[in-house]
Amino acid sequence: MPVGADPAVPRGGDNEPVTDARLTSARLRGAVRRTVHDARLPSGPPLRPTRRARQFDALVALGLGIATVYYGVDNVDNVVVREIAPGVEHAFPRPSGLGGLVLMVTLAVVASGALALRRRYPLAVLCVATAATLATPQSVLRLTFYAFVIAVYSAAVYSPYRVATLAALPVSVVLVGTSGNSLTPIVPNEYIALLILAPMAVAAVGLRTWKLRTDEGRTRLSALEREQAEALRRAVEHERARIARELHDVVTHNVSVMIIQAGAARKIMKTSPEQAGEALLAVEAGGRAAMTELRHVMGLLTMTDEGEGTDTAAELTPQPGLNQLEALVGRVRDTGLRVDLTVTGPPRPLPPGLELAAYRVVQEALTNTVKHASGAFAAVTVEYGPRRLRVEVTDTGGRPGAGTGSGRGLIGLRERLAVYDGTLNTGRRLTGGYRVEALIPLETP
Repeated sequence: MPVGADPAVPRGGDNEPVTDARLTSARLRGAVRRTVHDARLPSGPPLRPTRRARQFDALVALGLGIATVYYGVDNVDNVVVREIAPGVEHAFPRPSGLGGLVLMVTLAVVASGALALRRRYPLAVLCVATAATLATPQSVLRLTFYAFVIAVYSAAVYSPYRVATLAALPVSVVLVGTSGNSLTPIVPNEYIALLILAPMAVAAVGLRTWKLRTDEGRTRLSALEREQAEALRRAVEHERARIARELHDVVTHNVSVMIIQAGAARKIMKTSPEQAGEALLAVEAGGRAAMTELRHVMGLLTMTDEGEGTDTAAELTPQPGLNQLEALVGRVRDTGLRVDLTVTGPPRPLPPGLELAAYRVVQEALTNTVKHASGAFAAVTVEYGPRRLRVEVTDTGGRPGAGTGSGRGLIGLRERLAVYDGTLNTGRRLTGGYRVEALIPLETP
């Protein structure tokens, strides 16, 4: 490198700095290459026309083809005289002989027949119609001009290659407009009313069809919303009834213990006053716990008849609490899911119903992880705070499992936590996976 040369400046082939002009040229070439690359990529999926749309396009192509072929056959050997200026007339001979007839029929068939594929291949149809229009003699431009107009419209509406379409449309229009075909097709007077009324009729039919479909869609959407609202209401009622049964079990347990302790205190009142006092203290504690549970549930939940006919063994099974989380995590680990359990803060006794709600949060979250994130890693965190209990279950995401759930489990958790003024936050994590967090306020000890 020469002394004093700047290594950051690009060099040419002779070890000379690249000039601004060459840099600009390189940038332009890069921009052109990127534009060409973008033009080759579709901005959306290719249109899949329906059977009715294909039939309509075929009828348009057939009708326009018959009309233009008839026009070509009818105008062989004709001479058109037009006034190109006041008092100045000019004769435009049309193709004559067998060769002229074959040329006009071929152009009419190619330009009109291509319209049958105007939705599936709009850009290709535009190119074919443009080439046919450029090859059409100016005296019979009507052979292909109408097909060219339809092709331009179809490319603008149906082409998925937006960049290529924006480039091809003006090029086609400029080529046709400046190709020397200065004789614009003239619509005969007898067809003017038809050309005015036909688009109006098509627009009216399209507007009516759109209105009918909009009304049908609105009706279906309203019915679907009502069905979802009804399903949600039934799910909430079901979960509230189940929660009420579980709280009933908790309160019944406390009352049963109170009865037993009161009976024991009555029997030993005279012989062992100290033990009788301890039994009465247990009765008091049980009564306070039962009242706490009732205070939470009254006014929110009502008992229903759905519990009739349940398994007697399941009813007699003690309700789980936070002291059984280790066993729950162990059972989940046996299914192959990696789970970590972390408990922070000093554990302390909590109302049985509240512990049951926290346990259900962990149980539901781990169940969803096993079902919908096979192979993931889960972490359970229980944090005892001075004023609230925080339960969080996160997973790292994994292979999809049993598919999408109904969402009733989360609905039940929210209803369960609402009894204790708790909240449930759920959602996907930015790093992948899912997160369930329950925050339950605690009474100051």
